[in-house]
Amino acid sequence: MSAEQTPTDAGDQSLLGLIDRLAAMLDRSELTELEIRSGETSLVLRKPEALAPVAAVAAESSAATGAPMTGGEPSPGASAGSAPTRPSVKAPLTGIWYGSPSPGTAAYVHAGGEVAAGQVIGLIEAMKLFNEIKSDLSGRVVKVHAEDGKLVKAKQPLIEVEPL
Repeated sequence: MSAEQTPTDAGDQSLLGLIDRLAAMLDRSELTELEIRSGETSLVLRKPEALAPVAAVAAESSAATGAPMTGGEPSPGASAGSAPTRPSVKAPLTGIWYGSPSPGTAAYVHAGGEVAAGQVIGLIEAMKLFNEIKSDLSGRVVKVHAEDGKLVKAKQPLIEVEPL
């Protein structure tokens, strides 16, 4: 699965769920790195504070294998250049984002509209389950960062909110 593709089958969804659970386990542990190998495939997860000292090693390892060290890029709305400066509602899990209840219907929220704490702002599909995502903030929606049908990662900003 490349960074441009979105997961479409049960195997991709299952893999994303497993990676999400492993990342959560790493966050809760005192470990700084987790490496898993299966045949010629390997996955390396590192805590952010562990990235700086091993950046050179990661670059060498990546160059040697010809494979990127990350699991893919988030949707363009989550790029570093568009990092929110206001409070934002973040994705609680990794999956495919849907901003409306079904295709062709109005979005749950839109830029310029108001949102209340507890209000559904979208859906994230993970492992063939649709999870309602609710806002933990109240205010005016400044920007919707997530794009319909695109992969969002856990802790990625979904919407930016200006408190009223």
